[in-house]
Amino acid sequence: MDKQKMPQPLEGVRIIDFTQVMFGPCGTLVLADYGADVIKIEKPGFGDLIRHSFKEDPDGIENAVYRSVNRNKRSMEVDVRSEEGRQIIYDLVKTADIVVDNFRAGVIERLGFGYDVLSEINPRIICASGTGFGATGPLAYKGGQDILLQALSGVMARKPNADAPPAIFATALCDYTAGMHLAQAIMLALLQRQKTGLGQKVAVAMFDSMLAMQMQEVAVWFKDGRELNWGDRPLSGVFPTTDGAIVIVGAFKENPLQLICRALGVADLSQEAKYADINGQIAHKPELQHLFRTTIATNTTAYWLGRFDEQDILCAPVLDLGAALDHPQTSVNARLVATQNGERYFGSPLGMQEGAFRLRHDPPRLGEHTQEILAELETRSRQPVDTAEELRTAKRA
Repeated sequence: MDKQKMPQPLEGVRIIDFTQVMFGPCGTLVLADYGADVIKIEKPGFGDLIRHSFKEDPDGIENAVYRSVNRNKRSMEVDVRSEEGRQIIYDLVKTADIVVDNFRAGVIERLGFGYDVLSEINPRIICASGTGFGATGPLAYKGGQDILLQALSGVMARKPNADAPPAIFATALCDYTAGMHLAQAIMLALLQRQKTGLGQKVAVAMFDSMLAMQMQEVAVWFKDGRELNWGDRPLSGVFPTTDGAIVIVGAFKENPLQLICRALGVADLSQEAKYADINGQIAHKPELQHLFRTTIATNTTAYWLGRFDEQDILCAPVLDLGAALDHPQTSVNARLVATQNGERYFGSPLGMQEGAFRLRHDPPRLGEHTQEILAELETRSRQPVDTAEELRTAKRA
């Protein structure tokens, strides 16, 4: 069968998407990329906040940040605070499988779209909420934002050099990680619904997500009361060369220091008592790192990559984003996609032989599909009511 005609895993699944900015939209993007009909609910005349967070392109197309997480979705302008707007949402819920939001705790309920209300309309509905810190507790009132979560979760305090000040990680790792957890929760709820016929409420807090990402560090902290820091290992680091920089990871070998010394062309320091075990190497890390740094600084990146590869020591050049996108491995993996008007984005990292990722349509303009979706609701309203009352009865039982 032609892969472009093969059904995608989530075809037939409809999602009402209230999410904005990054956390929620990158979670619903995964579902849209694999066939779900994601209806993006946006404030009339304004839309998703991220549409306005960066300077728009001269041709009037929404900024690339917005577009990077909203392909394969449809946009609908709805004033959800009006009676007419609320009724549109309730009508959509009758046709939907999932409702997703990433408002502050309690907002979706105050709007009238909490699980208790929507499950009476459609007992199969799955309500997924993403928050910064959870529905209750001392921080529940606070808006979740990537940099705040880096700070509050302990991530910002983790740095390879203890003397370095805390710094903002330059990629939105909290938003992305929590978005992937939100997508996982939704998929698990869909699988559970196959067994029970009923929906449920699922929730993901960015705070929990970031602590979960540190699962190894958490386990070490509870067991030994100390911080595990993979970036602070004595035989690993980033070292300048004559034309760039490389990173080496001296681990996963019986005697990595010996192999590093061979690559550097120096005497085997692992034979000296003070460097003979990991505790000694940690105690004398400044000396080892000084040797690595001064030696590696004498030659090119390519030269040292060759030397460390010969000893099977993990190593890599430090690339900027442009170089990473131009790397031959990027081409081979074939994850870059282009829209109909030639815009390029990174597609899905998920490799599936069947029912794969598909770029079905470009990121939507604000309200682009409003009339189309309203027409679909009008058509459905003329059709006979299905077994919703039977499902309500099953839920109450």
